[in-house]
Amino acid sequence: MKPFLFLFVTSLAVAADEIRTEHDVDYLGGGRKEKADLYLPANPQPGQKFPAVLIIHGGGWSGGEKRAAREINIGTTLAQNGYVGMSIDYLLANKDNPGPTWPQNLHDCKTAVRWLRANAARLQIDPDHIGVIGGSAGGHLAAMIGLTGGELDPPGEGSTRVQCAVDLYGPVLWFERRDISMFRKTRAEAPELYKQADPRTHIDKGDPPLLILHGTADKTVPVADSEALAAAMKAVGANYQIEIIPDAPHSFHFQPKQRDLRPLVLDFFDKHLKGK
Repeated sequence: MKPFLFLFVTSLAVAADEIRTEHDVDYLGGGRKEKADLYLPANPQPGQKFPAVLIIHGGGWSGGEKRAAREINIGTTLAQNGYVGMSIDYLLANKDNPGPTWPQNLHDCKTAVRWLRANAARLQIDPDHIGVIGGSAGGHLAAMIGLTGGELDPPGEGSTRVQCAVDLYGPVLWFERRDISMFRKTRAEAPELYKQADPRTHIDKGDPPLLILHGTADKTVPVADSEALAAAMKAVGANYQIEIIPDAPHSFHFQPKQRDLRPLVLDFFDKHLKGK
């Protein structure tokens, strides 16, 4: 494992001894080009176990990458606070992949959850306490992992269930109002696929807790999307929390200028993954 020398995220500098990283880990196998970065606590003690959090980047399901500023900020913060963070690339609907990428993009994310459990001993992960977080399209995929449980799983062995999820401004109403490139079909051509990808389709009372964050100045994904998801969860008595951040735009990380969100998100993860 190679330590960070210095990593700058906005005004935050991370010293070499604060976290460890592993870059470009092959978590999918089969010659797939999409890889993962791991963020790990610096000095684990023998026998110590850490909760893990999967980190899913945004980009409209067609762009973005695992080592963007938001994902570095999230992974670094998690590792500094006693978590193993895993930031992944997944199949994108771009020129390199002209066919449909749904539900393979979700399958990639769920495979990453399985990979964390399969590698729990080496990474000193508590396999019974795994969460997920994502922003924008990654927020949608994070919510889907939390809400689908064992549904829409990829072939293979191992649980894809998580104990909690954080959705940063993920699209919801898009699935009833817009045509989306990952399907390679319009809503009129494949309404069943759009319904399948709508997180509201999969909500039930037994779902793990979901924290939803959204900014009022978001011009890409309106706040109404997160409010619709929260309303659907409320209607069935599911466990959720929604926090609206005044004046925050689209694509913020844990430290937007409007509010330091680290206490809120870490408290959520601590409660559901560390039992605090």
